[in-house]
This record gives sequence, C-alpha cells and structure tokens, in this order.
Amino acid sequence: MQVKRYMLGKGSWATPYYIATGGQKGPCVMVVAGIHGKEIASIRAAEKLVKLLNQQKLRFSHGKLIIVPIVNQEAYRKRIRGIPDLNRTFPRKKKQLATQPLSAALFKLTQKHQPKWYLDLHEANGLSQKDAKVLGQTLISNKANPVVPTVRRIIKRMNRSIQVSDRHFNIRLHELPGSSRTAAARILGARAVTVETGWSLPKKVRIHYQLEIVKHFLKEAGIVKGNEVYLSAKVRTVTSRKYGITK
Repeated sequence: MQVKRYMLGKGSWATPYYIATGGQKGPCVMVVAGIHGKEIASIRAAEKLVKLLNQQKLRFSHGKLIIVPIVNQEAYRKRIRGIPDLNRTFPRKKKQLATQPLSAALFKLTQKHQPKWYLDLHEANGLSQKDAKVLGQTLISNKANPVVPTVRRIIKRMNRSIQVSDRHFNIRLHELPGSSRTAAARILGARAVTVETGWSLPKKVRIHYQLEIVKHFLKEAGIVKGNEVYLSAKVRTVTSRKYGITK
C-alpha cells in the first residue's frame, strides 16, 4: 500500500490531501473534513486516519482512499465556520461551476477520481436522540441515494457500541443544494454521506465516533476487511422538510 501527499488549491487556500492506494483494483473512497473550519473533532479524525495510514496501522490491498483533512485552511486558522460558507458553493447540477475557488478545486479532484463512496465529516449542535430538530449525532444522505441501507446498518452497529442512549446516532434524509455531499451524489452518483457528531460531547469521544464511522464505511466499501454484522434495531428517520435543516 502506498500513501502520497499532494496539495489542493493555491495561495492562502492551499491545503494538503493524501491518496492511499492498494496493490489491486477496487473502489475509491473519499473522506473530506474541515469544510467548516471550527468543527475540530472531524478534522482531528481525518488527520488520525492519515497517521494510521502512514504508520501502516490501517492497511488495505484493494482500491483507493483519498483524504482531505482540512479543506478550508483559512477558516480553520480562525476557528470559524467560513466566509463564505463553502458548503453552499459546490455545483448544483451538471455543467454548473462551483462559486468559490476552493470548492471548485475540491470538486475537480472529486470528478477526477470518481469516488464510489464520499464521506463529508462535520459537527453540529445538540443530540438528535434528545431533540429531533438538531443535527448532532446524525448521518445524512439524500433520500434516494443507494447508500441509505448502508447508513442504517452502520448506525445500528454504532448505537450497539454506545452505552449512553442519548449519544445514539440517527439518520437524516435530505438534499442540500450547494453542499459537497449533495454535489457528489447528484452529479457524480456517489454514495455520499455527511457525518455529524454532537459538539456537546467530549472532543475525544467525538473523534472516536468519527473514526469508527469511517472505518465502518471502509468495510462496507470492501476496502478494509471486517466481520459483517447485521442488527435488527430500528433507526429513527427524520426528513428535513419538517424541520428545515440548514447544515
């Protein structure tokens, strides 16, 4: 397995990304974090994934894994969401351009590699198990995306491992035009998911949840081997139409 470092964007927008490739053909998985610069646990989780790859503690023989740990370096340096909000500047339909240089560069990279799986790591307020109107502790995808059954399986596995029920994850199904995830799903046909951990939880716990969720998706994609676990517990589904989600 090889891990190589590259640069995305130019000038103050420049940020590193990493491509790990197995020796044999397989699916491409793309993981991005730091589209919002103040969502630190998701960034640290992506950085940890790169560290595990470089240390050969996370290995795979098939396919390709692309990681962009801090998409928005300017926002990260200031610890702000970002101005403009990058997650509103991605293309909304085919042949349409992104409206910001960094989102344009990231989407161009995504188009080049055509990932079958696309994970956008974020953080949000609240705990969805306690309040259905908030995004903390949710996995989000577009309603018709083929990844939805996988998301439900992963949530069941995660919740089985989380003893405190208030910290359990739920699924949200809605499109967010202009977002990284919806662009990957609509335009490229990727199995695209936004991962949201709850800010109110300790940072160490949030990083752990982010890492575990990514690892579950890598197993589902067939990049990382693991025992298949299928559980029967129900997963709450909340649609954005009722609650006006704006992540």
